[in-house]
Formats: sequence, C-alpha cells, structure tokens
Amino acid sequence: MSTELTWPDTPDEALLSAVNRVMRAVVELGGAVGYSAPPGREATDPWLESLLKSVRDGDARLALAVVDGTVQGMGLWRRDPAIVFAHTAELGKIMAHPEARGLGLGRLVVSALVGDAREAGIETMTLGVRGNNFGAIELYESLGFREWGRLPNAIEVGRQRFDSVHMYLELGRPADVVLHGSAAGGPGSSPKRG
Repeated sequence: MSTELTWPDTPDEALLSAVNRVMRAVVELGGAVGYSAPPGREATDPWLESLLKSVRDGDARLALAVVDGTVQGMGLWRRDPAIVFAHTAELGKIMAHPEARGLGLGRLVVSALVGDAREAGIETMTLGVRGNNFGAIELYESLGFREWGRLPNAIEVGRQRFDSVHMYLELGRPADVVLHGSAAGGPGSSPKRG
C-alpha cells in the first residue's frame, strides 16, 4: 500500500469529486465535519473553491492523504481573518474515508498540517471537536493539543446535543514577541471596577 500527502491549490473536477466523496462518506456515518446530512457537490464545490483561493492567498493549506491513488483522508488549516489574530489558525475538516480508517491517516494529516502552519509563521493553532469524539481528542492530545474550553451541548445533530470542545497548540513565537497575557496595563487595558 502506498500513502502520500498532496497539497492542492487549484480546483479541478477530479479534486472536487474526491473531496466530496470523502465528506459524504464521513457524514453518512455521523462524522462531525460541519454538515448535518451528507453534502452534495452543490455544497462542497463552492466551499472547496473558496478554501483553495485562501490557499493561493497564503491564508490556508489543504492536505490530502492519497492511498493507492485514491484520496482517503484530508484536513486543513486556515488563518484567522482578523488582523489581530493573523498569527493564529484553525485546524479543521480532519477526516478519513470509512474504508481507510485504521491506517493512521488522521495522525499523518494533522502532523503535516501542524508542521506546515509552523513554517508559515502561525504561532497558535486551535481546533474544535465534538465532545463524544474520544478517539480524535486522544489523537490531538497525543500531538500536544490541550483543551482550553468546552461549550456544553452546543453541537446539534438532529434532536441530540453534544459538547463543543476547544483545543489549542502553541507552535512557537518570534524571539522579539512580548507576551503580556492578562496583566494590567498596555493597549486596551481598563482598571478593575469596585
């Protein structure tokens, strides 16, 4: 079996079809990747075209895991569009086609995306994961991600609700960056009341 990562930046029919195939199969099994029902091409094509424009602009990357010539896994990072958060990126759409589960594609894709984001100057990577997706949470933790918050029962799947777990990973900062955290003083500071 041959597995490789590809980093597309331009949509074509084969890519649009391959990404839809993976997304549909994952959602059919209840995967939490942003769709409540298996999406058709009318939903995934515009999404992918928009993402690839961000890739060409340097604000995102898409990694595809190709097994024996077939796209079987994927994931992305996308830079936060707000100027004050441009050093952060969100990891998303991490998935493997059900027929390729157990091949380590999630670890391969996430590890590659983390390294790629670090090279692009991203300092902090965030992600959201459904609270009952224990395998994904364990994978992210094994790669250094830590939980920073949990929004109880915020993810809707039909009549069911699940926690939205928020995680982060520090990728490193330039040596001249001053970390101020929540200390008093500095731009935007206000004194405590009462």
